[in-house]
Amino acid sequence: MERFVGRCKSLVNTANIIIILFLGSIKTNAQKQYNVLDWKADVSLNTYLVQQMHQQYDERRADFNNALKSKEQTLTYIKAVKQKAKQVFGKLPEKAALNPQVTGEVKQDGYRIEKIVYQSFEKHRVTANLYLPNGSGKFPAVLLFCGHEDVSKATESYQKTAILLAKNGFVVFVIDPISQSERVQLTDENGKAQTRGSTTEHTLLNLSSNLLGTSVAAYELFDNQRGLDYLVTRKEVDPAKIGVLGNSGGGMQAIYFAAIDDRVRAIVPCSYLASRENTFAATGAADGCAQIPNEGAQLLEMSDYLIAAAPKPTLILAGRYDFIDYNGTLQSFDDLEKVYASIGEAEKIALFTYDDGHGISRPKREKAVQWFRKWFYNDDKTIVEPEFKTLTDRELFSSTKHKVSLSFPNEINVQQQNELLFSAYAESREKFKKQGSAERQKVIRKLLNINTEERKVEVEELGQVKAKFAVFHKVIIRKEDEVPIPALVYYSQKPVKKVIVWISEDGKNKLVDSLGLMQQYIDQQDVAVIFADLRGTGETADKLELNDPKYFSKDYRNAMLALHIGKPLLGQRTTDVFSLLEFVSLHSQLKNAALELNAKGNIGLAGLYASLFRENIVNLNLYECLESYQQILQQPLAKDRYNLVVHNVLSYYDIPDLVRWTKVSVTFHK
Repeated sequence: MERFVGRCKSLVNTANIIIILFLGSIKTNAQKQYNVLDWKADVSLNTYLVQQMHQQYDERRADFNNALKSKEQTLTYIKAVKQKAKQVFGKLPEKAALNPQVTGEVKQDGYRIEKIVYQSFEKHRVTANLYLPNGSGKFPAVLLFCGHEDVSKATESYQKTAILLAKNGFVVFVIDPISQSERVQLTDENGKAQTRGSTTEHTLLNLSSNLLGTSVAAYELFDNQRGLDYLVTRKEVDPAKIGVLGNSGGGMQAIYFAAIDDRVRAIVPCSYLASRENTFAATGAADGCAQIPNEGAQLLEMSDYLIAAAPKPTLILAGRYDFIDYNGTLQSFDDLEKVYASIGEAEKIALFTYDDGHGISRPKREKAVQWFRKWFYNDDKTIVEPEFKTLTDRELFSSTKHKVSLSFPNEINVQQQNELLFSAYAESREKFKKQGSAERQKVIRKLLNINTEERKVEVEELGQVKAKFAVFHKVIIRKEDEVPIPALVYYSQKPVKKVIVWISEDGKNKLVDSLGLMQQYIDQQDVAVIFADLRGTGETADKLELNDPKYFSKDYRNAMLALHIGKPLLGQRTTDVFSLLEFVSLHSQLKNAALELNAKGNIGLAGLYASLFRENIVNLNLYECLESYQQILQQPLAKDRYNLVVHNVLSYYDIPDLVRWTKVSVTFHK
């Protein structure tokens, strides 16, 4: 990757600073005496994000309650949330020829199983099992979406669900999601997974997908829609009687599918429907296949996806002791009941709760089959599941080498598809480059969701602290409706001619005692230095234990919530840089000095964005900073990059474009 160097060299000694940064990274314990904030600051960012989210859902509640005033208003609400659902999913891939293959058959008592492989988008295969009841004629059919079990369609509970349905007169299509069973996407040349589980792979692939305006949820939705495209070609299937059933992560797939695909006639999600608002506030985001940017910004609750499908018959299956928030399940079901009652279809919505935990247990399977029988056979009799014999995953594999990556040498996985999509967006990026500066800035402001107007900052002085080589003033920089910024400021003995601002992913406290760093500034005698923590770093960094390491991101819960509310973390940190610059511009000792901004780590992109809108930065030095979003597409296993995600950014520009557009001298340092 070509390095992009600005129009003039920084005045600082680059070699010395690089050494300092590496030495600084060895220190693992921040010096607490340099902390500025006098409260439990590690929750500040999450508290701010949750407050922002609650405001959005308060607005959603008002809209929802207003919609219940009449049948006509309710129908208008249903239409609106359906449109919003389609909007957040964005553009789906281009359909390829299905090219279905039946690669094997297993005959069982009263039914048979066909092993199926079909193509969704070009050179991207989906493995599945088709359960066909004995007998002739067209049968109702059910799409069965799997949760996160590694064996996916071979999971015992899914096999038993499919068998019970088949023995009760349904064709059942059980589809492997990406990242599971035969469809692991990130593998070595031997087909071995490069991550420890599907939730990690989903999350990493979702990160790169978001940059391109799509998501893993969208890829799964598309695969499932293509599965239905295949299903309705079968002579055994009645295309007017299609149901969808999913458990756990498959339950979320079923909820999304219900909102988007009008061909579905009955819906049964199990062990997933809850409240997005409750979940984000209490435990944070789940893995990448269940998260779509801008849901909160569009005022979409989880129940809205099912409301979008109303008045189709919908049964919610839940475990009272599930780790999925049961109170959230009840809240969402209450929404559904009110909507169905308002439009005069109350008999088409139901909740079945069993005193167990997560998963589609026998009582839930029985209720699911009874529900489908009721609406497709006009038969509401109780279903009793006998003992069923299940098969091994090897007996159900559909691809010849048990992995699509090995079975099809030209297979295009999601990572490769994203790289192809990046190339396909080259024309739109080129078109964006040709727009005027004002037009480009308007789009960038919208993508980051930032206010670029200068706004008043309030400064609170909290005394001084003596470091090893200098005395620093403790300062809190506040801006209305933003997270406070803690900073340490060193003032030179002579009138200030230059202001050096440092931001770092590791926090300011690890830099203030750097001899090589501070000594050169002190020796210059006319330099002021500001070390500051942008939100989510240093003093306000989230606790590591609140971010599951399987998601490969130390600020996962906050980065995902930020994307959910439509305020990407990178945009919020750009706002923090604005606040630092406004602090300097208002300070009597600093405002007339030249300003240099230095950043360690990928947080430097916040400085780069700020330089597009502020001309008081003279030099911008970026150390160990991402130089192109394309690197993320090419390096899907890299850690701690969710804080860089700006939804759909790569259909407009990449980082090198930002460097060309800024008037600031920008230098990348390895």
